[in-house]
Amino acid sequence: MSILTHLRDVVIGALCLASWVGVGGSCRADSDARPNVLVILTDDQGWGDLSLHGNPNLQTPHIDSLARDGVQIQNFYVCAVCSPTRAEFLTGRYHTRSGVFSTSAGGERIDAAERTIGDAFQNAGYATAAFGKWHSGMQAPYHPNSRGFEEFYGFCSGHWGNYFSPMLEHNGEIVQGKGFIVDDLTNHAIDFMEQHRTDPFFVYLPLNTPHSPMQVPDEDWKEFEGKDIVPDPSPENAKQEDLQHTRAALALCENIDDNVGRLLEALDRLSLSENTIVVFFCDNGPNGSRFNGGLRGRKGAVHEGGLRSPCLIRYPEEIQAGRTVGGIAGAIDLFPTLADLCGVEVGATAGPLDGMSLKGVLNDPKEVPVQRLIFTAWKGKLSVRSNQYRYHPNGDLFDLQADPGETRSVAKEHPETAARMKRALEDWAQETKPRERNYTEEQVFPVGHPDQVWTQLPARDAQATGQVRRSNRFPNSSYMTHWHSEEDAVTWDVDVLAGGQFEVEVHYACPESAVGTQLNLEWKQGNRTAATESVVTVANPSGAIHLDKDRSKRVESDEKRWAKMSLGRITLSEGRGRLSLTCPRIMGEDGERRGVEIRLMMLHRVPAE
Repeated sequence: MSILTHLRDVVIGALCLASWVGVGGSCRADSDARPNVLVILTDDQGWGDLSLHGNPNLQTPHIDSLARDGVQIQNFYVCAVCSPTRAEFLTGRYHTRSGVFSTSAGGERIDAAERTIGDAFQNAGYATAAFGKWHSGMQAPYHPNSRGFEEFYGFCSGHWGNYFSPMLEHNGEIVQGKGFIVDDLTNHAIDFMEQHRTDPFFVYLPLNTPHSPMQVPDEDWKEFEGKDIVPDPSPENAKQEDLQHTRAALALCENIDDNVGRLLEALDRLSLSENTIVVFFCDNGPNGSRFNGGLRGRKGAVHEGGLRSPCLIRYPEEIQAGRTVGGIAGAIDLFPTLADLCGVEVGATAGPLDGMSLKGVLNDPKEVPVQRLIFTAWKGKLSVRSNQYRYHPNGDLFDLQADPGETRSVAKEHPETAARMKRALEDWAQETKPRERNYTEEQVFPVGHPDQVWTQLPARDAQATGQVRRSNRFPNSSYMTHWHSEEDAVTWDVDVLAGGQFEVEVHYACPESAVGTQLNLEWKQGNRTAATESVVTVANPSGAIHLDKDRSKRVESDEKRWAKMSLGRITLSEGRGRLSLTCPRIMGEDGERRGVEIRLMMLHRVPAE
């Protein structure tokens, strides 16, 4: 965290203090006021990535303080990867019910019929905001502004290719971030809380680290460059560890902790700490084989190491500090729990909630956690957790009280328990129908929602023909490149929700030699067609940016500094059709210095006259 960022927080605190003195305490929440909510979700940070859980390789004092000053849920479960966890948090229902089956290109979208926690709190009069990685749908009605969050700053994709002053969006419009992305997102959360200090607010802060690419600011990297690392007690985890990746991940975790500290300091300055519920949890297991308390598996696994997450909840006005809550709980419980704590009606959901309110066990140390089952599925892998055991479809049953590392199956010693959990898992799978590993479905992307001005159509959601290819096999944050033939095209299958006229702009890169390349956009819907075109007049020879901040080899696409150009206006008729972007004339030298690269197309509705 930079000195400028720290000074900025001091100034905000001083301004708030002056305001509080001047208006008789407007920064201080009334004791009878509805509580505020701040939910911090991190990306690919495992259960073991906290000093609270015995990791000797890093220090996370600010996150740990939430356990000291609040409660920690001892056995808290999320999903094997990120988009399902977000769906379960936002809806209180298993992701298998809400249409989520992938992490990219539309498979991450929560069905439009689902009611979200944002909807509930917004309807209750809360000021609602989300800052960070949304990863639950990009275009309205899946966009956060359409799911109960009046303010959104961040990105909607599953990962991002650059963490330093990156291209982001603010309520649908493309903007450029300022500084390291996690610091920037935290700044926006602090600003929002300061602006709404006299209102009840619900802030959702889904930070996007330590997800790769493993880009770390210099000041955070200094401590970890070349650092000796204590391996996980599990030999299997230890032998697979990539030390450089681990160092980068831990540096990013300490950066997160610094920013959690800034958030807590801001609540103190604003006199909101007592009446603000702060929740911290992670979206899946660690994105590498590193210290995880000996738990089996990592991100993507349906064992404890892939599913167990920290869950820390601080609410000084109501929750006794320093307690550990037993039993089991999960991301599905946070919607009903927060609604219950705040007196907010959940409202009419798409179906019964799978989660339950934890208010009783949070508030009353004497209340005994209920006996229950929590199910999980991802890409054909399933398991079910009871208060004591985890069962897998291959017949393995692990006693997690005696064997949290899932090293020895006790199915033969407890055949009735294994049979009971097997039946429960089969019944749940029959009811919710989790998708198999290779499941795919045609993806059509909504355009022109009547309540939204902007629609994004990234290369991520497009298909390419001919020689054009994606910059990386992972679609998120990729771009289209090698556009060397006039016969090639990039296409989007879309559903225009409300017809009209739209301004079109593309975000592109190209060498000087490609100036003069012609771009043509055609809309085809049955026999109806419309088109617009333009010519590249300004070169944008951007190469990959900020790769010097990659502390471990990346697997994702690189990112560039994209330029914008207008393609003019096009009229789109309501209903399904195809948008095709072609290059009828391609300028430039043969090979890499020919043609354009496309990252994103934006549609902006033209107001009706």
